[in-house]
Amino acid sequence: MDKNASPKADKTPQTSPEAPFTMFIQLDGRSSVPSQFRTPGTFTITRLQSPAGLPDRITKLSPVPALLVSISLKSLPSSSYQVWTADKLIPTSIVHPFRSNVIDFDSQPRCWAGCAFDYVHYSVPRQGLDDIAEDLGFGRVNNYRLAVLEDDLVVAQITKSILPFLGRSDAPSVLALDQFSLILGAHLIQQYGVLQKTARRSNGGLAPWQKRRASEILHENMHGRIRLSDIARECGLSVSHFARSFKTSFGASTHQWLIQHRIDHAKQLMTQTSMSLIEIAVQSGFNDQAAFTHTFRQLVGVSPGRWRRHYTTRHSRA
Repeated sequence: MDKNASPKADKTPQTSPEAPFTMFIQLDGRSSVPSQFRTPGTFTITRLQSPAGLPDRITKLSPVPALLVSISLKSLPSSSYQVWTADKLIPTSIVHPFRSNVIDFDSQPRCWAGCAFDYVHYSVPRQGLDDIAEDLGFGRVNNYRLAVLEDDLVVAQITKSILPFLGRSDAPSVLALDQFSLILGAHLIQQYGVLQKTARRSNGGLAPWQKRRASEILHENMHGRIRLSDIARECGLSVSHFARSFKTSFGASTHQWLIQHRIDHAKQLMTQTSMSLIEIAVQSGFNDQAAFTHTFRQLVGVSPGRWRRHYTTRHSRA
C-alpha cells in the first residue's frame, strides 16, 4: 500500500473512553465528609482543601482498576496524618510539601488528616497505563510498588504545572488533559511499575497521510474539545503511540501545536479584519478574552492589543 494513501475508515461504531476532567473541592468546618470517596472511572485531577481536617478516616474507591496518586501541597505533622492499605496502617512521618503517595485502588486505601490540608489527587486508570506500557515496549505491568511520602521530583513538577489551572473557569481542555495523563502515566510506569522486560520501541514519526489527517482534525476542533483517542483512532494508532509520533513529526505535542495554531489564526484575524479582540478570541478557540490575552502574551511576548497596534502602525507607514 502507498504509505501516502489513507486507509479506508473502519465503519464499525467505536466509543471513546470517558473524558478526563478536573475538580476543585473546598471543604469548610461544617462540610459533611462521606466515609467513602468514589472517583469516576476516568483520569481525573482533584484538588481537595480543608481548613479543619477530617473527623474520621475515609476510604477511596474506584469503579475501575486504577492507581491513586496523591500530592500534599502543605506540611502536616506526623500526629495528624495516617494512611492504610489493605487495612494495614503504613508508618508515616512529617508530611512535607509535594511529597507523593502512589497506591493501587485495589488495596482500598484509607486516609485521615486531623488538621488543615491541601491535596491534589490523580486517579489514573490501569487500562490507560497498560496502553502506554505496551507502546513503550514494556508489555503489561501487573503490579506497581507502594509509595508513601515519596520525594518524587517529576510528580512534584508536573503538579506545579497544572496547579494554576485547577478551579479556574478556563480549565484545561480534554486534549490537554489527555496529553497530561500520558506524561504522568509514562512516569508512573517507569518509576513504580514492576517491569518484566526492557523497553523496546520505535521512534518514528507519523506517515504523511497521518500527518494530514491529524492536522485536519485539529483544525476542525480549534477549541480542543476533541479527544486524543479520537485523533489516534483516525490515524490507526494507539493513543500513546500517536502522541509520541505526533511530537516526533511536528516537534510539539498536539495541545502545544493547537495553541500555536490558535495564536497564528488570531494574528491573521487581527491583521485582515476589524473584528474586536473578544470576537477574535472566540473565533480562535479561546473561552474568553482574558484567556486569549494571557496565552498570547506568553507565546508572543506582548498583549494582542499592543501587537495589533504595532502591526497596524508599521504597515501604515509602508
